Amino acid sequence: MKPKLPDKEIEQRIREAFELNYEMLKLEGGHAITPDGKQLALNQVLYYWRKLRDVAERVTDTEVKLSLPEQRTAKKRKFSIEGIVDIVREEEETCMYDIKTHDANYVRENQNLYEQQLNVYAYIWQTLRKQPLNHTAVIATSFPDGLSDAIRAGDQPRIAAEMQKWEPLIDIPFNPSQVEKTIREFGGIVDEIEEGKFKPRSVKDLKEKIKGDNRIFATRVCRNCDARFSCNSYREYAMGTNTRAVSAIKKYIDDLGSDVEVEDWKTVNLENTRIPEAVEIEE
Repeated sequence: MKPKLPDKEIEQRIREAFELNYEMLKLEGGHAITPDGKQLALNQVLYYWRKLRDVAERVTDTEVKLSLPEQRTAKKRKFSIEGIVDIVREEEETCMYDIKTHDANYVRENQNLYEQQLNVYAYIWQTLRKQPLNHTAVIATSFPDGLSDAIRAGDQPRIAAEMQKWEPLIDIPFNPSQVEKTIREFGGIVDEIEEGKFKPRSVKDLKEKIKGDNRIFATRVCRNCDARFSCNSYREYAMGTNTRAVSAIKKYIDDLGSDVEVEDWKTVNLENTRIPEAVEIEE
């Protein structure tokens, strides 16, 4: 067994890998984030490591690709289900972890959504790969509000207290009897996509608060959807009861997020805009 590296050396390696990954993503996508946003992302990786180091050090198989090919929808269309998980094998037990960038409270309040996905992954692992499996769980990496606030304030005692309260590991039991139902539901979604059936959520749904979250659907989901400006439900929600049409439409078009989000977007794009050097023209 290799000796464990000191904490400082591990975190330095994490910082280096993070910086390299960020530069690669920036080159591939052509987008950048503000220094504050970048530091927030790095903090999330570091605090995640500190909280779940015990789990991370026991992972034996990382980013294991699972695939359930050659499935058929009710209308005979072919489709496949794929996913990526981490596996921990210890003595007589094997655990499967699905990492999500979601809030732990949201996962707990909507556990049935994650159970469906893990049921299929467990089925692939046990039936197709012929591997034993004892536990399944979700790791929710998003910070709870209390920890986020403490980190922004740089309040170390409060950070320590919030870290103690943070429980990002959620055990989710798998139920093999539900696998066929889940696969049928996936197939139904495939058929709807292929037939161009993209019915939006109702305005009532957009105004409802999401379980495990203090935000409504329109704020948590719609604001991050690029198709929202062509969505009738979102347009009706954004315009509300405003009788002045021009003002209402402007409000709807201008809803690009919070003031902080918009300012961050402006700042980072200005910082990353290269102004060409003056060209001297010979007469």
